[in-house]
Amino acid sequence: MPYLDIQHLEKSFGTHRVVRDFNLGVEQGEFISLLGPSGCGKTTVLRMVAGFEAPSLGHIVIDGQDVTGLRPNQRNIGMVFQAYALFPNLTVAQNVGFGLRIAGVPRAEIDARVTEMLALIGLPDKGTSWPFQLSGGQQQRVALARALAPKPRVLLLDEPLSALDAKIRVSLRTEIREIQKRLGITTIFVTHDQEEALSMSDRVVVMNGGIAEQAGAPHEIYNRPTTRFVANFVGTLNTFAAAVDDPAMGTVRIGDRVLSLAVPVGGGSGAPVTLAVRPEALHLGRAPGKDTVLPATIVDVHFMGAIIRIKADVAGTMVSLDTFNRADTPPPAVGQTAEVSFSARDAILLAD
Repeated sequence: MPYLDIQHLEKSFGTHRVVRDFNLGVEQGEFISLLGPSGCGKTTVLRMVAGFEAPSLGHIVIDGQDVTGLRPNQRNIGMVFQAYALFPNLTVAQNVGFGLRIAGVPRAEIDARVTEMLALIGLPDKGTSWPFQLSGGQQQRVALARALAPKPRVLLLDEPLSALDAKIRVSLRTEIREIQKRLGITTIFVTHDQEEALSMSDRVVVMNGGIAEQAGAPHEIYNRPTTRFVANFVGTLNTFAAAVDDPAMGTVRIGDRVLSLAVPVGGGSGAPVTLAVRPEALHLGRAPGKDTVLPATIVDVHFMGAIIRIKADVAGTMVSLDTFNRADTPPPAVGQTAEVSFSARDAILLAD
């Protein structure tokens, strides 16, 4: 049985169903990201796990204990909010030790735990500082330390990096992941930023319209999306209108080119389907192992140093591809005719 088991969770506000039959099993020490656009239900799921929202249906089980009906302070869960939510009238040390003080932990134990937590987040000398004296990144570290100080069973992170600038976000997400691994704490991280989700997580759950469209390891979500929404939301895609050639053989046709896919093809012969190919899987010109070659016209070229980003018209479909800069090979010219090639193994068959 998973350490955190979310079973058939639903939430409605009036007639509006925000979360629909959400199921997720999380192993102890696992880092899970809920990824999706605003309004998809990911924060509502997190708030139900925390106990701030009561589910309309379903159960939440932590380490074998059904906590669905328990109050937040009875669940032993740590939560870090987007807006830090530090107490402005308490010092950093008092903020970190707040949950322990409320729980009646002896003063000596609180002091020792606060010292340990401040060292863990890299702010050992900030205990006597006030929140307003800290940078945004430092305040979020303190919020993390406060959530971790009572040794919670589960850590919940609700878009904790979205209010920070890009450089601090990158460094802090690395620190959060390292701390999570060091402590081995089961963690659910909510974000709308696909780069955060893919770089930090053991597994990613992509949500849309209140449901989990796909769950899997980051490389599975990116390389083998199972629905059109996941394919378009995670990363950049080139899509080609195609038709089933031979469903039994798993072949489809783009124009007069026949591709043999690595997956079964549903529908009858001639049925329309959509194929998607990531930009990095496309190659300008012919190349070994690229068994599908399509004529193209160069529409736009952006020189970006190590990378050259190219847009090309392939049979009326605009595609993007990236190629490495080579000092001995000039970039293609706009209007130039060319060929674009890729391997059929890299093509993704999209479901509606």
